[in-house]
Amino acid sequence: MKNNDYIKMEFPSKSVNESYARASVACFAARLDPTLEELADIKTAVSEAVTNCIVHAYPDELGTIWLRARIIKDSTLEIMIRDSGVGIEDVDKAREPMFSTGGDDRSGMGFTIMESFMDRVKVRSAMGRGTSVTMTRKIVRRTSAI
Repeated sequence: MKNNDYIKMEFPSKSVNESYARASVACFAARLDPTLEELADIKTAVSEAVTNCIVHAYPDELGTIWLRARIIKDSTLEIMIRDSGVGIEDVDKAREPMFSTGGDDRSGMGFTIMESFMDRVKVRSAMGRGTSVTMTRKIVRRTSAI
């Protein structure tokens, strides 16, 4: 049976929209009854992915960011964040801690943070065509304390 529980949105690559994306995914994820720690982890991972789009995908122009969140089997949240920006030349290099193309004010920890807070992070990119980051996190069902 196909699960149709999802949200989709698109928004301009403005920094003010990062908090909107984070809050929207958190509200959607809440239906899985995550702990506050799980919810904070998910929000942080979404923040990092959206910020990467804003800073790296569209460095000199305003672009579009697409976000899809869905609940898949076994209480797993899947989040996909995609852009049609400049792309990543070397995805493996970009995933190394402390590597950044965003200048001295960037920490180069975005992918590392996403990987530490989510169960799985998949990155696909093509130069001049954009990048897609798909993250999953299983939410463990809690038993009642009664």
